[in-house]
Amino acid sequence: MTTLAEVFEKTRGENRAALFGYLPAGFPTKDGAVAAAVAMVEGGCDVVEIGLPYSDPLMDGPTIQDAVHRSLENGTRIADVVHMVGKVAATGAATLVMTYWNPIDRYGAGRFAAEFASAGGVGTITPDLTPEEAGPWCAASAEAGIDTVFLVAPSSTDARIQAVAQRCTGFVYAASLMGVTGARTTVSAAAEGLVRRTRAHTGLPVCVGLGVGTGAQAAEVAGYADGVIVGSAFIRRLLDAPDEAAGLAAVRELAAELAEGVRSR
Repeated sequence: MTTLAEVFEKTRGENRAALFGYLPAGFPTKDGAVAAAVAMVEGGCDVVEIGLPYSDPLMDGPTIQDAVHRSLENGTRIADVVHMVGKVAATGAATLVMTYWNPIDRYGAGRFAAEFASAGGVGTITPDLTPEEAGPWCAASAEAGIDTVFLVAPSSTDARIQAVAQRCTGFVYAASLMGVTGARTTVSAAAEGLVRRTRAHTGLPVCVGLGVGTGAQAAEVAGYADGVIVGSAFIRRLLDAPDEAAGLAAVRELAAELAEGVRSR
């Protein structure tokens, strides 16, 4: 099991940003999701972020919504997510789960944290959980020994950034723009300022997600952030592929391009 602290220690030593790859569990199939995540690691991802499929993904754009819908149609459940965590953690990549709060709340915070940690998971990202309501989840996570990651946005005030950062362990997730997930032709100009503002309130790494989809964009973000998070671009490769083998090759190729980008800043 590789922790987030170990990932950032390694990337700091190599004078580069960490590369995160996101993919929902159960997409394109349960086994296919595991194979795609392994391909991400083979291509150069340091961290794999596994999405827990949810029927009301408010933060997600059409590409991730499409993948999540297919995952739910495949019957993906929390047990499948935990199974995937174990398979991906075995590659040596730090393994996270990104999930909305409702599934954890219904499953039981302590139960989820314990099962996730037992499988080899090292942290969670909960985009819709506010600092004011995060106490029970932070306590359950601390007991299980996993990191908690929350989001700041360009609209966040300095006071809000401080409140969010105080609840974070592992790193702070800086959403590069106001809007939903999805690769863009350019990275929001607000991202660099948000990273700078966030660093004024925490010594934790600050990682940028939303809108990154190419090696050039990854290099740009790696110039000012500690980590680069990519999701929709990986999913698009799988959606556009004519078959599973082609999809895995495309994911591996994109990961290699992005990995070269974060190393070329």
